[in-house]
Amino acid sequence: MKTYKEILEMAVENEVDARDFYKGAAEKVQDKNLKKTFEDLAKEESKHKALLQGYLENDMQNMKFKENKDFQLSETVEEKTLSTDMSFKDAIALAMKKEEEAMNMYRQFAEASEGEEQKETFRELVKMEQQHKTRLEDIYSNAAFVEVW
Repeated sequence: MKTYKEILEMAVENEVDARDFYKGAAEKVQDKNLKKTFEDLAKEESKHKALLQGYLENDMQNMKFKENKDFQLSETVEEKTLSTDMSFKDAIALAMKKEEEAMNMYRQFAEASEGEEQKETFRELVKMEQQHKTRLEDIYSNAAFVEVW
């Protein structure tokens, strides 16, 4: 397994990849609300990148993130391929799946880790990804189930 520093460096790269995905998605979609949502998510991923880099530069002090309720809504939707004519609901579902994948990857790394400090690092990264997933699930539930409102 990787060292604490390598874990955070990998997490920084994951945030860059997520930011690039959301930026690309914002450029491809035509719906203005969806474009704004993806642009906002790209900015949040940039903030996560900066946060993680800050931990790297400050002797890698322990990270602590607030735990969010996991509605597990993304687990019920099918992942689609990003397209220019994708509906708002489908695009948010795709974003939810991306956050779910990142969350699950960090969870698996935590389970595979032997050292408690390393496990805790991955658990905190799960919480960080869960924040986005929860936000997207909230947006999705409002877009997909408008009849409830």
